[in-house]
Amino acid sequence: MASKDSEVAYLVYDSDCPFCSAYVDYVRVKESVGTLQLVSARDGGPIVEDVIKRHFDLDDGMVLVMGNQYYHGHDCINRLALLSTPSNIFNRLNALVFRNPKVSRVLYPVLRFGRNIVLRLLGRTKIATSR
Repeated sequence: MASKDSEVAYLVYDSDCPFCSAYVDYVRVKESVGTLQLVSARDGGPIVEDVIKRHFDLDDGMVLVMGNQYYHGHDCINRLALLSTPSNIFNRLNALVFRNPKVSRVLYPVLRFGRNIVLRLLGRTKIATSR
């Protein structure tokens, strides 16, 4: 796997999902995090391969990689909420809703269910079947 710079965080997401793509377009993290590099799970590459090797199911959720820490699904969205800036209404709402780990754990499966329905309606495959 390629080495990860400690000042770069990687967000592995499904670029074919309209909700996931919109989320990553709007989320802004604090400068103290460093750079947030977006990585399409469908494009593959060393970060995606590392995430898969660690047995994270990218059809079950995004993965945030920060140094040696990996946050998947509801943990990922919770961490992003904690790290987000109050720069716009989206980030403020995201932080308000998802900064609580229990709320993230309850709501994330609903978001994933919506993603799966939208992918099916759009005729798009899940990540695992597209690789």
